[in-house]
Amino acid sequence: MGLKSDKWIKDMAMKYRMIEPFEEKQVRDGTVSYGLSSYGYDIRIADEFKVISNLMVGVVDPKNFPTENLITVKDTGKVTIPPNSFVLARSVEYIRMPENVLGIVVGKSTYARCGIIVNITPLEPGWKGYITIEISNTNPIPAVVYANEGISQILFFEGDEQCSITYGDRKGKYQDQTGIWLPRI
Repeated sequence: MGLKSDKWIKDMAMKYRMIEPFEEKQVRDGTVSYGLSSYGYDIRIADEFKVISNLMVGVVDPKNFPTENLITVKDTGKVTIPPNSFVLARSVEYIRMPENVLGIVVGKSTYARCGIIVNITPLEPGWKGYITIEISNTNPIPAVVYANEGISQILFFEGDEQCSITYGDRKGKYQDQTGIWLPRI
């Protein structure tokens, strides 16, 4: 299994619509960068966020997620993450993973240097949709992230052989995500 280069990523994006919209080079103009990089693709976050509004009430439970404590922040261009808390967002880019490729989503160093951490997440072979992204603020003070700018990088690894069953084949619970999806069991 090998890490894929910018040439391979561009080819897959153009031929198979692996990433839409696709930016052929890194865009930096006063933004947290996004677009094609040497061995990955920097994705952006859309302008809609789910924020935990009351950290003192309830328990965060993946089998019974406390939706009454979520507020939606939309069309503001940025979101403020409360201290020691997190927000959920989604990628601007729609991703279609080839059936022999695994993607790993990792955070960008610009935000990491500010104590803002993006959860590492796998994109399994055959998965498609918008990526739901969890962004944590490890600071004791509020932190800001910006919509329509880079938030994470996807690293692509092509398998030496086809896996026996893809995420799409087994009808994974997060297949075809269209927005910010909460935990599912």
